[in-house]
Parts: sequence; C-alpha cells; structure tokens
Amino acid sequence: MNAIKKVLLTIASGLALTGCFDMTEHPYTLLDASNYFTDENSVKQVIAHIYAQEQSDLSELYWYAQELSADQITWRSWNGGSWGWDSGDKFVLSTHTWNPSSNYVNRIWNGAWTAIGLCNNFITDLSGINASALGLSEEQKQAYIDEVRTFRVYCYYNVFEVFGSVIPLTTSTDTSVLPVSAMDGITFEEGNAKICDWMIQELDETLPSLDANGSVNRCNQAMNRMIKMRILLNSEVFTGQPRFDECKLLAKDIIDGKFGSYAIADDYKAIYSANNNTECKEIVFAFSSDVVYNKRSTNMRNGPFMSYVFSAYFNTKEEHAGWNCCCVTPSFDNSNNFYNQCVEFDANGTASVVKDMYDKELAVCFLDEQYGDKLGAVMERYDPRDIRLVAPYNDAAGNWGGHFMKGVIRADFGKGELQMADADRDGQPLVYVDQVGNFQGKGEHPLQVVENPRWGETNSGIRAAKYPYYNIDSPFNFCDPDVVEFRLAEVYYTYAECLLREGNANEAKSWVNQVRKRYFSASDWTNGSTVDGRSLVGAQDQAPRGFSAEFDEDRMLSEWGLEFFDEGHRRRTDLRRFDKFTQGQWWFFGRATEVGYDLPAQRDRKYEWFPVPDRALAANPGLTQNPSYM
Repeated sequence: MNAIKKVLLTIASGLALTGCFDMTEHPYTLLDASNYFTDENSVKQVIAHIYAQEQSDLSELYWYAQELSADQITWRSWNGGSWGWDSGDKFVLSTHTWNPSSNYVNRIWNGAWTAIGLCNNFITDLSGINASALGLSEEQKQAYIDEVRTFRVYCYYNVFEVFGSVIPLTTSTDTSVLPVSAMDGITFEEGNAKICDWMIQELDETLPSLDANGSVNRCNQAMNRMIKMRILLNSEVFTGQPRFDECKLLAKDIIDGKFGSYAIADDYKAIYSANNNTECKEIVFAFSSDVVYNKRSTNMRNGPFMSYVFSAYFNTKEEHAGWNCCCVTPSFDNSNNFYNQCVEFDANGTASVVKDMYDKELAVCFLDEQYGDKLGAVMERYDPRDIRLVAPYNDAAGNWGGHFMKGVIRADFGKGELQMADADRDGQPLVYVDQVGNFQGKGEHPLQVVENPRWGETNSGIRAAKYPYYNIDSPFNFCDPDVVEFRLAEVYYTYAECLLREGNANEAKSWVNQVRKRYFSASDWTNGSTVDGRSLVGAQDQAPRGFSAEFDEDRMLSEWGLEFFDEGHRRRTDLRRFDKFTQGQWWFFGRATEVGYDLPAQRDRKYEWFPVPDRALAANPGLTQNPSYM
C-alpha cells in the first residue's frame, strides 16, 4: 500500500504540471503498470486514491468557485478590511471581479487536472494488463475500468461547469502532445455541446458495468444517472438547447428505483451523521471520510466559518482549525447595530453582555419591500419553525442538531463561559450577527448602510456547521461522517423543477414538500402560528419572507439553496439556470461601493464562466481563451 501511495504521489505531481503547463516526459510515464497493479486489492487501492484526489480538489477549490461566487456564502474581511483580505484573492470571487490573472482562477484551474490524469493513467494501464494476472475475470477488469470512466466524467463535469469548453478534452496519456481546448476550431457553445455529448456517451456506455445498490463510496448506477441528469438539467446553460423533457424522465426513473433503491431520509441529521454511508438510504454517493485514513475534507467542512474558539462552544475535539473567514450572506442592512443591542460599554470601554440575542427587526431585511431581493438573505428565507434553525447541540450519546451559530457565543452551547472575540473586537464578547458592516469605522472606511464583504468585523455574519461536531465524550468523531455528494433529494428537486417549467406548479410544490416535511413538527407542517410577530400558515404552504404565495421560479431557486446550502458544488450553477448569477441582485450588488471595484446590480455576462488563466495560456498555445475575456 505504501509503495502504491508513492507511485501515485509521483503520478499526481507530474499530472498537476501537465494540466496544460509542462508536457515533457517524466520518469513515472516509463513505469510498467505491473509494478503497481499486482492483484485485485491493488486495483482497489489505486481507485481509492483517485477518489481521494478529486475529493481534495472539490472540498476547497471548487467550493470557492461555486459557493463564494454565489449568493449564500461570502468570504469577508475584518479588522479594518485587512485580515482575510489576502490582496483580494477571494474578494474577487464574491464580487464577480475576477480576471485571467486572478490567483484563484489559476489555482482552481490547476487543481482540476490531477484526478483526471490519474483516471486516464488507470484506464490505459489496466487495459494493457491481462486480467488473469490480477486474479480477475475480463468482466471484472472491465467493471473497474468502467467505474473509473464514470468517475472521470464526474471529474470532467466539475471543471467543465466552471470553465466551459476552453478546457481540453483528452483521454490520452501521451504527454508529448499539447492538449487543445475542446472549442478549438469551433464556437464556445459548440465546444460545450461536444463535451456534453462525450460525457453522456461515456456514462451510457459504462452504466451496465456498475452496481445498483452498491457501496455509496464507489461509482454506482444511480450516481452515473445523476451525473447525466445534471448535464440534461443544465443543458440550456451549457449549450443553449433545453433538455428538460429528457431530464424529467430520467429523474423519475431514478426515483422509481430503476438504478437502485433509495429513499428520502425522515431525519435530516442521518444525511450528515457518522455511519451515514451505511445508515442513510437517501445517499447515492459520498466520499469516504475517516479520522485515521482520510481527513482531506475536514478543514473545509465547517472550518471556514468557525472562530478560533469554536471547540469550546461545541465541547468537541478540534480536528481542524477555525478560519473565521466565511459567513452566511447577511439578511439585514446596517441601519441598526445588532452588536450594540447585546453588548454595552462603560466609561472605561469595558464591555458587558446585556442580552444574548438582538432584535433583528430594528434593521431592514433585504427580502422586504425596500430592497425586494429574492436571493441571499439566507436566514430569513428559512421558515422560522424549521428545526435546522435550532441552536446547535450535541451530547455524549452522539445526538446532535442545528446548523447555525448566532447571537452571544458561550462555551458548551451557551451554558458555559462567555467566548471572547479577536482582531477588531479583541477582548470583547463574541456575538454573531446577521449583518456585515464596519461598525467601528476602522481602516478609514465609514460604515455604509449596505456594506460589501471587505468591510465586516470579526463577529460579522451567521456561522454555519452543516456537519456535526460531536461531543468530546461521544463515541463519534467529527471526521466520521462521509462527505455527501449525490443524494436522492436532488433528484426530487430536479423532477420538481422540470414540472414547474412545464407549468405544473402545484405538482412541483408537492415533490419539494416531500423533502421539506422532515424539517417541521406535524403541527407546524399543517397549522398556522405567529412567530416573531409574523402570521404564518402551515409550513407546507408558507412562502419565504418577501416571496409570492405562488410556487414560482423564485421559490424553486430558493428551495434549491436551502436544501443544499453549503454542500459545495451547485449553487452557482443553479443561479445560472434561472439567469440570476450575473443578472440577479442580492446584498451589496448595486448598493455598496469599494475603491477600485465595480459592483453593479447586474454584472457582465462574461462572469457566467471563468477564464483560462494567463499562466496556462502562456504555457500552452493550444488553449483558447473564452471569447468573452478577449
């Protein structure tokens, strides 16, 4: 196993360079495959490393591209706009101001190719080995090859979603030939169609070799069909040709169990809990996670939201550091100072807590008439009776719940010692507020009623913990839950969206509600109530704050966002499908200013896709830049 790891690290290092940068021959290309493929177990180990490589890229780089650029999560700076600023590296993602020279455009591009290269090597090498030498039948050998072919499509889909047909489409392991963009000699849209056609053909060809109801940590038939479903759902964005009718039929086939038996989880916590790979029937595919063997994703799982003292709040073993850099996009403007509602200062500047939660209605919500947004404002788009909004908790038996941290932060879920902030609030109580603003006026930047993400404070923004921090005395660890990538709820929502686009809003709503129902008590689901002064109908019919009572496209897009909040790889694409990514308004766009940056309500459509990095173009003349960036 260690020898295989060393071989793979050599291959990975080389292929990271061959991502259209350095195509010279390396020693690993001369290795005989029989040196590391010796039996069936060695084949499985190599496949496991390929999965782990893509997981590593997904957990950080694609998360930046898909989530920070969208409306629900932001990278915000603090301490007078200096801490977390990092020369604006991630600020350009949240503000749609990147260009081909941007650092994270380059990093996202570079991170895309290692797993694809590993897939190509695996397929080529295993194809050249006699099955009997590995103790396999030809059918078994082909099944492993088709598993990796399916996974290669998944890897290609992830990078294609970001860059489009400027990427090279190559299955070759020949490093002597520079790869060219898929759109070489044709239009960008034609190149997109070429890639989509190839992905669908690969998926259709490999489907019969995959298991139905196999391990959720391996490519299976339902995962294969869900990748195809994603391509069909987004076909109009990718190629200009809608394929919702085909998508609807495929989604229904998956729901009907034609590719394996799955079911919507009654308890949402089962999706993200330890042993989710064996105990949650909603999960179709998840990346394996383990505190000993695979912790690759754990720093990005919740970590970007957490402060440096989060382990005391959750009474948990700290398996990763808190970044204190990301927050949920705010629901309220800065017309009232939420922090000062909770904290008072005496004549000597000493702070003391006067109440643990602020009155949010003293500021203006971005969903209300004054602003009229239907995007962002995440916390206020949730129904206030939703059980995911309860204050986080856990216990020694391994029970847990709640996704969001807000208000005054004390150890042990609010029962212990007051937690103190750092940076611009150093020595003051830590209070998470549903707004982002430079209320102390540091950095010579006066407070704006609506602020851009550079000018937050260390307490700005609600913090999210989608995966559980287990109690230190529980039998489980933070790293135990596998990282969910495909689950049946996505198929239900896809089917609902296709129905909605046909004009069948009521049936679309019923499919969404089959998932939503688990987030409410039986009484709240059917009965009306008054919460925080709002008169609400039963949750099954209650629209989000500021939304029409009709189940329309705004509502469908909102439900996509709430169900898959912070699951990493879809929000930007969902916004694009509803033409809201560059043309929709949320939070600061069109309302805040920043020196040297244009932040209009509607952005240039070129930002629908990312450009080829300048460094990649300089290294490989076979690449073609996206015409919108030329």
